[in-house]
Amino acid sequence: MIFALSSGLPPAGVAVLRLSGPGVFAVARQLTGKQRLPPARTARLRTLYRLQDHQPIDRALVLLFPGPASFTGEDVVELHTHGSPAVVAAVQQELLALGVRPAEAGEFTRRAFQNGRIDLTQAEALADLLAAETEAQRAQALANAGGRLRQQAEAWREAILALRAEAEADLDFADESDVTVAALVGPIRRLAASIEAALAGAPMAERVRSGLVIAVTGPPNAGKSSLVNALAARDVAIVTALPGTTRDVLEVHLDLGGVPAMLLDTAGLRESADPVEQEGIRRARARAAAADLVLNLGEGEGLRVVNKIDETGEAPGIRGGVAYVSALTGAGLDSLRAHLVAWARAQVPRGEPALVTTARQAHLLTEAVGFLAEAAAQTESLLRAESLRLAAASLGRLTGAIGSEDVLGAIFSRFCIGK
Repeated sequence: MIFALSSGLPPAGVAVLRLSGPGVFAVARQLTGKQRLPPARTARLRTLYRLQDHQPIDRALVLLFPGPASFTGEDVVELHTHGSPAVVAAVQQELLALGVRPAEAGEFTRRAFQNGRIDLTQAEALADLLAAETEAQRAQALANAGGRLRQQAEAWREAILALRAEAEADLDFADESDVTVAALVGPIRRLAASIEAALAGAPMAERVRSGLVIAVTGPPNAGKSSLVNALAARDVAIVTALPGTTRDVLEVHLDLGGVPAMLLDTAGLRESADPVEQEGIRRARARAAAADLVLNLGEGEGLRVVNKIDETGEAPGIRGGVAYVSALTGAGLDSLRAHLVAWARAQVPRGEPALVTTARQAHLLTEAVGFLAEAAAQTESLLRAESLRLAAASLGRLTGAIGSEDVLGAIFSRFCIGK
C-alpha cells in the first residue's frame, strides 16, 4: 500500500491524500474509527481519528474507488482534509503506523500502467499534461492522453502480425499457399507509408513540448540583455555597460500566445583574448545556428532589431523587416511581441494535434519503418517473416507491451510524488 499528498503543499484550503493498494479500504475504516465507509465514488464527511488515543484529527471527505475501475487499477482511497501542515502531518503519521508507505515519484501512474489501465504513450502524454505551461502544450498532451497513439499503434501492429502470418504460411505451406512475394510487398509498403505520415509531425510536436528557440545575438553593448529582460517582463539578465558581461547562454521561457518558446541571451559577438569569453561566444554562435529564430541586434541573418531608438530618435515599429525598439522605454516592444506571437503560432500546425510527440516514440516508429522496408525487400519467406516480427516488436516497445526497466524508470521518474 502506498500514499502521497496529491494536492499542493500546505498550507492550503484543502489537502488531498491518495492511497492505493490492497487493504486501503481497511485502512480507511481504521482511520475513521470503524465508521461505515461511503459507497463507491461517493464523497461522505467522516471524522479521522488517532489510533493510539482515538482523539479526532480532522473532519474529512472520504472517497473510495474500488479496483480495477480506478486510476491505478487497485483499490484507491482519497482523503480530502483541511490543508494545514499540522493536519496533513498527523494523517500521514497514522498512515505510516497502519503500514502504508510513502509513494515514489510516478508510482501511482506506474501502477496504472502495470495494471493495464494506460499504456506508455498515455503515460508520456499525462506527464506532458502535468508539465504543460502553455495552451499549445496542454492541447497536445490532452489529445494524446486519451490513447490516440496507442490505438493507432495497435492497429499497425495487428496489420503487421497478419502480414507475418501470411509470410509464415508461405514458409510452412509453400506448395499449397496462394501468397506470393509480390502480393505482400504492396501491403507492407502501404503500412510503412502510414507510419511515416504519422512521423511527419513529430519534429514540430517536439518543439511544442520543449518550446521554440529564439536566440538574441549581436555585438557587445547592443542591448541584448536589456531586450531579453523587456520581452520577459522581468530582470533575468545582468545589464551593465561593460563589454563581455554575458559569458554563457541564458535561457528564459516565454508564452507567445499559447505557444512555448525559449529566449536565449547570448554573449556579445566580438574578438576577445579572454578564454572564458571566447567559450561564451562559441556557445552563442552554436545556439544561434540551431535556433528557430534569431533576433539580431547587429548585422547578419534573422530578424534585425534596432535597439536604443530612444537615443537615435527613430520611430518605433516594424518596417522593411526591421524592428525598431527601445528596451529602456518600451517603445516598439508591443509590435515586436505581436510579431513574435504571430510567428510562433504559424509554427504550430492547425487542426488535430500531432500523433507522435516524443523522441522515444519517433525512434521506435522509425525503427519499425526500417524493418518494414527490409521485409518488403526480402525474397526469402523466412527473412521476410523475421523482419515483420522485428517491426511488430518495435511497436510493442512503443506501447509498453514489450519493455525494459530502464525505459520505465526514465518515463515515470518525470512524475511528481502524488501522481
